Amino acid sequence: MATVQPHPVRAGRGVELGLLLLALALSIAGYALVGLGTEGRVPADVLGYGAGLTALAVAMHLVLRWRAPFADPVILPVAVALNGIGLAMIYRIDIAYEAREKAAGFAERQLGWTAISVVLAALVLVLLRDHRTLRRYTYTAMVVALVLVALPLVPVIGQQINGARIWVRVGGVGMQPAEFAKIVLAVFFAGYLVTHRDTLALAGPKVLGLQLPRLRDLGPILIVWAVSLAVLVLERDLGTSLLLFGLFVAMLYIATERLSWIVIGMALFVGGAAMAATAFPHVGARFDVWLHPFDQEIFDRSPGGSGQLVRGLFGLANGGLFGTGWGSGRPDLVPFAESDFIVASLGEELGLTGLLALLLCYTILTERGLRTAIGVRDGFGKLLAGGLAFVVAFQTFVVVGGVTRIIPLTGLTTPFLAYGGSSLLANWVIVALLLRISDEARRPAPVVRAVPTPEIGTPVTAGTRSPAAGTPAVPSPGDDQPTQRIGGLS
Repeated sequence: MATVQPHPVRAGRGVELGLLLLALALSIAGYALVGLGTEGRVPADVLGYGAGLTALAVAMHLVLRWRAPFADPVILPVAVALNGIGLAMIYRIDIAYEAREKAAGFAERQLGWTAISVVLAALVLVLLRDHRTLRRYTYTAMVVALVLVALPLVPVIGQQINGARIWVRVGGVGMQPAEFAKIVLAVFFAGYLVTHRDTLALAGPKVLGLQLPRLRDLGPILIVWAVSLAVLVLERDLGTSLLLFGLFVAMLYIATERLSWIVIGMALFVGGAAMAATAFPHVGARFDVWLHPFDQEIFDRSPGGSGQLVRGLFGLANGGLFGTGWGSGRPDLVPFAESDFIVASLGEELGLTGLLALLLCYTILTERGLRTAIGVRDGFGKLLAGGLAFVVAFQTFVVVGGVTRIIPLTGLTTPFLAYGGSSLLANWVIVALLLRISDEARRPAPVVRAVPTPEIGTPVTAGTRSPAAGTPAVPSPGDDQPTQRIGGLS
């Protein structure tokens, strides 16, 4: 009988190291080109900057060799490249701010947050040996997520900045709790849906060709819908509301493969947003900026006018196809160019070509996350990896769509590129979780040696060995077992 010969599975760490060198080259070259474009010389600290970034990337690579040797070899290099290009752009914006005597220093702080984020990601990989451990904390994750979302509403620590109440400040350190809530919610959704997926997929009536769930099974989605609307209304945060609700609907679709959930989810969110836009002036103002940005009254409105959006659009137009080049644009003319509108800054200096290359990086990161979801063997891991990949893709779409006026502005940050410690920490944790799940997905299964099957009617005595394979045909529990025949014949 022919046996299947096992083939060794390549871990891919050598490929990862090669891609990391390319990612570091892009990051350090961007930093050097900013200095050449603005001051005519390479920054004096380029060697120290390059050494620090390289040390962080290599340290993370070594942690993967130690704790997750079969992790996807593409995820880490893409994250390093995006983070490094974002650092170079923030450094460029700092120089522009300093020339106009505006507050700067964002690049230095972002580099510090990068170091903390990479260390946190490494700790996640070291301490979380099996992603399935997170399933034990399904309902704990739900409570933690709701607390995080509600924290900005607490009177003492909650802060309202630029019209949105999404910040928490404790001891001089500010953070956006919603950035971490999206991860904890993904854990809750994965744990809940893997338990109730059959009920959600099969039970309920069929109306107009759509398989609808039973009313009692709609409870969780209605709760999340209500929470997302509460975030939208009370915190004036359209982006977080859209992200949290979209995450749940997307994971429902992954779990059940029922188009009805997408239709129901879109109907609930569109209906709720339309109602909020009519009932609450600050929500309606976002739609006015989106629909009529060039009206003089809306442009001059303060706060909440369309000046930021229009200036960003003119910056993108100035960049054209290939951009003005590092250091040759005017990103400082756009308010919050280092955070909310870093996409417009990059589009001006790198052009449409550079912006498409960055979007391709996000596409690759999302694709590797979805590939991990397909490859992992347990349902919880499939849902968690799919949800985390969706978070990265959807957040990028919402930010770029807002800057380019495809959808209303939301206030979310571009993953890895934009300035912000909360966003960077959360997205590096997402990378660590995807790496942990991908290690399980790509790890080879234990090899089971094939045993030749005797012909029916051939007596097999416990403990006898096959002359062809030299291995026991059946286990030998002891010498007192009776002689048996295949098929239960004695």
